[in-house]
Amino acid sequence: MKNTVLQKKLMDLLGDRFTTSDSVLVNFSKGEDAYDPVSPQAVVFPNSNEELSKVLKLCNEHKTPIVPYGTGTSLEGHAVGNENGITISLEKFDKILSVNAEDFDCRVQANVTREQLNENLRDKGVFFPIDPGANAALGGMASCSASGTMAVKYGTMRTVVLGLTVVLANGDIINTGTRAKKTSAGYNLTNLFVGSEGTLGIITEVQLKLSPIPESIMSAVCQFPNLEAAVLTAQEIIQYGASVARIELLNKDQIEISIKYSNLENLELLPTLFYEFHGSENSNKESIEVVEEISKSHNGSDFTWAATTEERNKIWKARHNVYYSVKAQGNNVRVYATDVCVPISNLVECIQFAEKELQGTGLKAPMVGHVGDGNFHVTIVYDPKKDNEYKYIRDFSNKLINKALELEGTITGEHGVGLQKKEYLIKEHPKTVPYMRIVKQAFDPKNIMNPGKIFD
Repeated sequence: MKNTVLQKKLMDLLGDRFTTSDSVLVNFSKGEDAYDPVSPQAVVFPNSNEELSKVLKLCNEHKTPIVPYGTGTSLEGHAVGNENGITISLEKFDKILSVNAEDFDCRVQANVTREQLNENLRDKGVFFPIDPGANAALGGMASCSASGTMAVKYGTMRTVVLGLTVVLANGDIINTGTRAKKTSAGYNLTNLFVGSEGTLGIITEVQLKLSPIPESIMSAVCQFPNLEAAVLTAQEIIQYGASVARIELLNKDQIEISIKYSNLENLELLPTLFYEFHGSENSNKESIEVVEEISKSHNGSDFTWAATTEERNKIWKARHNVYYSVKAQGNNVRVYATDVCVPISNLVECIQFAEKELQGTGLKAPMVGHVGDGNFHVTIVYDPKKDNEYKYIRDFSNKLINKALELEGTITGEHGVGLQKKEYLIKEHPKTVPYMRIVKQAFDPKNIMNPGKIFD
């Protein structure tokens, strides 16, 4: 039911940055997930912390649900609208507030994207290394605890976020953390909000660690006779302690799609590893020798090197565009994407299990993996009109997640919980979810902050 009183108050506050236009509502009804869109009552576009605070105070007063919305790249239903609620677009929060290259840190507003930030940092000798496939907003990346291809060397959002500005359900504006590289001052509220998926408050500013641009960056591609050989190679590289920035796996189905979509050349339809080395020329040389030796021991091909920056960028753009390459397989298809993460020593078993479960289904299931940290993704194209296909995919996802838990892993390495994995969160953390609910109640007693996400 529409709350006309609230809508009038929001319109008075925001003017033309309040809208109930059907076309806008549709645009803000979901992310890039497989869920049906749900249009909210209205979409608002606040342009400051203070204005957002007033919006949340009003929504809290009227017990009206809100859904925060950044670039809309989430894959687990985080951005699906609420038909009784208000979607809050953060697109006006798009400024880089400060860069301290000498201290390797910066502060940005929530809707600054990773590409936008790195473009700004290009001539400063530093860069931001966390790189999920999408050009996501950094506030959303913090909210979903994103990572990406370089987590094996540089960590995840949990390791690079130094502090936050957050607007709470009651309108309070709080700051967590500092620019200091460490602190022992009380509870770690920064990491409480990282991964909270907009259920505790809206992140509007992020203080981030930066990294020095390496002296030498070298990328290579290696192909293997089967998936097991490729995964074992990655596992042994990590266990040996070789210094690599990225080890990315594309299975046979995915490399076939990527060759066509990204115009990759001189590759066969075989399981493939993408490598990248960051360091000095001497340290890279040492690491490459180790990685080549391990790769060859598993019948890996000779390395195909990216000879230029353009060639290197082409390789990694192809990897980042994996989801969109799968999505482009048909006009009337949907894409079901899921991820799990397990200890590196259990990765071979988990991926083999996934392959076996998918055999004989008739479904293409491209797989990619941040195999340097035990995380992999399965992306399945399906016809939404065929109920049997979706049912099988959900059965497969359930089996895969249970297998990951059996192998002492997690239900999601970087996608987050959202709508899709709520039941599995309880399986992973049956004794701690009740305490998560207590935290939720403390910050959001009226349950207006992205309700229904993470848990009901």
